[in-house]
Amino acid sequence: MTISGSGKVIPHLNLLTREQKGEIHEHSIKILFSTGIRVDSHEARKIFRKTGTATEKNDRIFLSRELVDWAIKTAPSDFTIYNRSGKVAFDIGAHHLDKTRFGIGVTNTHYQEPGPGKVIKFLRKHMEVSTRLGDALPNFDIISTIGIPSDVSPESSDLFGVLDMYANTEKPLIILVLKDNTILKVFDLLEHLHGNISGKPFVLAYVNPVTPLIINDSTVEKMIATVQRGLPVIYSNYSMYGATTPFSSAGTIALLNAELLAGLVLSQLIKEGTLVMLGSLPAGFEMTTMSSTYTPQSFLMNLACAEMMEYYSIPHCGTSGSGNGWGPDLLAGNALWMNHLTSCIGNVGLAPFVGGNFDSRTFSPTTVVYADTIIKMAKNFASGFLLDEKSAALEEINSVGPGGDFLISESTIKNYRKEIENNPVWPATTLEKWLKSGNPRAIDLLEEHTLELIENLKTPPDYNELISQGEEFINKLS
Repeated sequence: MTISGSGKVIPHLNLLTREQKGEIHEHSIKILFSTGIRVDSHEARKIFRKTGTATEKNDRIFLSRELVDWAIKTAPSDFTIYNRSGKVAFDIGAHHLDKTRFGIGVTNTHYQEPGPGKVIKFLRKHMEVSTRLGDALPNFDIISTIGIPSDVSPESSDLFGVLDMYANTEKPLIILVLKDNTILKVFDLLEHLHGNISGKPFVLAYVNPVTPLIINDSTVEKMIATVQRGLPVIYSNYSMYGATTPFSSAGTIALLNAELLAGLVLSQLIKEGTLVMLGSLPAGFEMTTMSSTYTPQSFLMNLACAEMMEYYSIPHCGTSGSGNGWGPDLLAGNALWMNHLTSCIGNVGLAPFVGGNFDSRTFSPTTVVYADTIIKMAKNFASGFLLDEKSAALEEINSVGPGGDFLISESTIKNYRKEIENNPVWPATTLEKWLKSGNPRAIDLLEEHTLELIENLKTPPDYNELISQGEEFINKLS
């Protein structure tokens, strides 16, 4: 908890000292210089080779300290993201650490129906309703690729997914393109629908290296295509400690940070000044199910990564706490609360993938609605409170005096609705009212509220026109 110069008490979570950040950096530099990065792409090896300071042996590239330092200095420290209409959505980066931005997603193969909780294959109609829901919920800032529609051909699923997101929200988009040789078609589709997509970027491309220490062909192809279109790149790695990284927080952080620095170097070699956001999705490896799991240690690693990006003055993209639940349940709530609160009081820039359950395979609209309430409370907590003389209400205390009350005092009238407002999901009640209502369960009210939100979602005014134009464009490609 800190007190700013304006007299505001602001809760903040600091994990690493400056000396510890420097130590992690040195560990990462040693990995890049001694172990190197396997680079599968011929084009990327050629780009690294041109520097004259990166060395190559077999399929590995070894990076010098000087090259890494150059890339850190060259990359922009922050940038602006716009919405589809060209209005500023938010700024993100080293000078905007006071707010964590949240998004829904990502690439789920299944959909969990609100109410009955039935899990079915993800379809185009689910992309439509989920995108509109994310657009309507006030505490989400961005929409990531929510799912992979199974009712279109695998060759065109990326295109239809982007079309259905674009047509159903004004909010910025993070696109994850799964198929190789498809990202250029995705950009062509967006330009067909929107016109220039680089002037006021509302689209960020999300790419992943392969942990440990591989920059694969697909990642390079997507990076080059994105940079050439003048769009920001999110370069993010995913790990499971005990499987793809060491069963050690220090080892995992050093390795993941080394991968991010290698991606940073590549982005700036492709084009100096490329807008790039770096981050990690650290998780543990659950050997009994052969799947990932979020743990207290993985959330600490997420915060450590955010602090390393702040150390480098690079915009940060982290994890979102989704994946552990069986639905909008206690399991999901544990991870969401821990992630969202620590993100808001830490240095996390963007938490883009909320709403997935069963190891992020099943998208749940009800989980997203639940998360929206958690994010709101976490943001309110992170905003702190004023400690100046006016806020201390000394005159009011003196006026009320001993034995009085503050029910109709100035501070109560001014702040009650803002601070203790009626929750739209779970209205205030008493034991007597709860018993009289038939002992309703909190989860039932959450499901009912989600269904009501979905039932009242509005169709965007240009939806039909955009879908018609987009489908025609995709069909011609096919």
